[in-house]
Amino acid sequence: MKIIGLTGGIGSGKSTVLEMFKEMGFETYIADIEAKKIMNTNEELVSQIKALFSENAYEENELNRKYIATQVFENKEKLAQLNALVHPKVKEHFQNFVKNSKADCLVYESAILFESKSYKNCDYIINVTANFDDKIERIKKRDNISEKEILNRMNNQISDEERNKRSDFVIVNNTLNQTKNQVKTLCNLICN
Repeated sequence: MKIIGLTGGIGSGKSTVLEMFKEMGFETYIADIEAKKIMNTNEELVSQIKALFSENAYEENELNRKYIATQVFENKEKLAQLNALVHPKVKEHFQNFVKNSKADCLVYESAILFESKSYKNCDYIINVTANFDDKIERIKKRDNISEKEILNRMNNQISDEERNKRSDFVIVNNTLNQTKNQVKTLCNLICN
């Protein structure tokens, strides 16, 4: 099985690119979604998160994402502590997912592929980028947050330049047709 790591900064359009891979028949694993599920269901992790952030970390047995976001996006140390708790659980979950998969090619999507060291499990890495202004507009529309909050989140991620250097391929996601063509080309290169 070939594992393709798909990453990109906030607002780059990773989800759009991932959907294109799905449409082409690829099995996918979305690390962020799985992490959120694990943070709600793994009792040991729930206890650790409450110990780190207080009981406010959960509301009605669900992770209080807004509260956690305010705690970590302005405090890199807290973010690192949270990641140190969550990443090993996601890694273990992904390893089980791979064991049970019969796919020839699998796309592992993670915004923090490099930060979490998940890139080490990948045969190829694709970074998705977009124009800065397009990213800002996409995030404003999607998350309904201020530009200051967007910039805080961006500042907590590694830069596009750094991701590009560490990736095997780069998809520039400015127009859907061009992006679709880039995805098709990469599919033919990687999985044929």
